[in-house]
Amino acid sequence: MSAIPDSRRKAEHKLATRKTLAAAIAEHPFLKDVSPDHLPVLADNAMRVQFEPGAFIFRERDPANRFYLIESGQVALESRSGDEPALLIQTIGPGDVLGWSWLFPPYYWHFDARAIESTAAIFFYGTRLREQCEEDHDLGYELMTRVTSVVIQRLQAARKQLFEIRH
Repeated sequence: MSAIPDSRRKAEHKLATRKTLAAAIAEHPFLKDVSPDHLPVLADNAMRVQFEPGAFIFRERDPANRFYLIESGQVALESRSGDEPALLIQTIGPGDVLGWSWLFPPYYWHFDARAIESTAAIFFYGTRLREQCEEDHDLGYELMTRVTSVVIQRLQAARKQLFEIRH
């Protein structure tokens, strides 16, 4: 019986990891029922990440070049004004998507995102996906439609917070 070459073992592990990641992407509510043709592209532009409590995932006005599918944990979306304390806009968690600014010019974050508790997520390279959306308009339409609904939901959450502050 011959030993399996190390390069083959690594390739098999990479393929298994990619299949597991593709399955997690397909099962996440944000991408539920996405075209099976798009799953390999999404998986090729993704990886799993972990954030500890208090860690900033991104900061307002920084370049937006990624987004995340939250698998576990809680993330606070906050807005800051000068030296004022941060204003909580919304708390998101498992099943939510984090980040939409990667898809819309000028590609800068509009809020801070901070892990409230240990958070596991799937990270996507937004810049590369944007380029692939230009090449595959079906993928672009699919992501644009889904991300637009997130933008609307975030705006409604901000509006609700403003209303509560005034009353």
